Amino acid sequence: MFQPKTIIEPFRVKVVEPLPQHPRSVRAEALKDARFNIFAVPAEKVTIDLMTDSGTSAMSQEQWAAVMRGDESYAGARSFFSFKKTVQDLTGMGHIIPVHQGRAAEKILFSIMGGEGKVIPANTHFDTTRANVEFSGAEALDFVIEEGLDPSIEHPFKGNVDIQKLTAWLEKNHERVPLMVLTVTNNSGGGQPVSLENIRQTREVLQRWDIPLFLDSARFAENAWFIKMREEGQAGRTPREIAQEMFRLCDGAMMSAKKDGFGNIGGFLAINHDEIAGECRNLLILTEGFPTYGGLAGRDLEALAVGLEEVLDEHYLDYRISSTAYVWHHLDRLGVPLLRPAGGHAVYLDGRAFLSHLDPAELPGQAVSIALFLEGGIRVCEIGTVMFGSTREDGLQNASPMDLVRLAIPRRVYTQSHMDYVVEAVAYVFDKRKELGGLRIVEESSALRHFTCAFEPIGWDPLKA
Repeated sequence: MFQPKTIIEPFRVKVVEPLPQHPRSVRAEALKDARFNIFAVPAEKVTIDLMTDSGTSAMSQEQWAAVMRGDESYAGARSFFSFKKTVQDLTGMGHIIPVHQGRAAEKILFSIMGGEGKVIPANTHFDTTRANVEFSGAEALDFVIEEGLDPSIEHPFKGNVDIQKLTAWLEKNHERVPLMVLTVTNNSGGGQPVSLENIRQTREVLQRWDIPLFLDSARFAENAWFIKMREEGQAGRTPREIAQEMFRLCDGAMMSAKKDGFGNIGGFLAINHDEIAGECRNLLILTEGFPTYGGLAGRDLEALAVGLEEVLDEHYLDYRISSTAYVWHHLDRLGVPLLRPAGGHAVYLDGRAFLSHLDPAELPGQAVSIALFLEGGIRVCEIGTVMFGSTREDGLQNASPMDLVRLAIPRRVYTQSHMDYVVEAVAYVFDKRKELGGLRIVEESSALRHFTCAFEPIGWDPLKA
């Protein structure tokens, strides 16, 4: 029986989009205009865009067919009921509230359950989650295992909660905690999964004090696949069965369906508590729209209903995780410092080890990011001191625990040859790493500064060829 070594894309291309391929001089001018912030670079100047896997997926023919079935009625559209049925079958939760994307769900939930004096624990909060918690006046605390803070350590579930640490903290502070968030996979920690056993243990701890557990489920299917592949006793189960158990161990869920929903826009808030759900719907009407569309067109709801089914296909998940690992293994063989092991939606370079001659306060992750754009036209995202650190009174930076550079791979968009090109570009920048210098932040906002801040180089000229 033929057993191929090559894992092929479980789809074929029907529509193509041209890739911009500009010379380095054009990219240098664009980066200068952007004040060295990759977010401010026009997409037209980017050749391979790995900034995010959010909203950048390619939709299937079934999703595009569903778009044509979209019911754009203001209230009670049939598209909502298609969406609701799919999400309820998956999550088992009673109240399904559509929103335009994940941060809208965060804003609504934490506006109601957050507030001054409260603390929201998590394995690791991502940027918008932390920002929305803090905007409400609450404090965001992370309880990821120690292995999750060291890029060089191998561990199958580096997104896990440190149960002992969480329990000890809750014994003294549980009255301040309105809910806990569990992010799967753990984006800030390198796209690392959370085990099913750890979700169970976290739930058991929280139940002692009747604290609800909410799943930040943007990449729930990828997490379910890692559980199937890595956790003892789970190999014989389907990704759907595992995902359903993940959701049923929780009291609520938030999702940016722009990731594992294969959507270009959209998300939901799913809740089992009647009173909390009612308050969320009331706030939704103020900010998103009527509860049966939540800021989305009917066509978006239809496309998401299909995408949430397609993402659990085992052939797709095998391809998805294997294709990310393909890039990871090629870079690892070249000696490029990486967060270990390979994650689900992205490859994370260890920016601090990549540019070991720089102090973390000199923003090594950002320096690697601009070099990859300049040399290869590859746009990536710094997940480190720029995103999670802070500026001290003397103008220097309080560094984050890690300085990572995320190469987030959009779903069903790029081929193996695109990824081979990415590997070549990273290898080129790594070979000339000693020529790279640091940067400083010269302008920043009070929240989510990485989206809009401006930089200047420290003692070097990145634009010089």
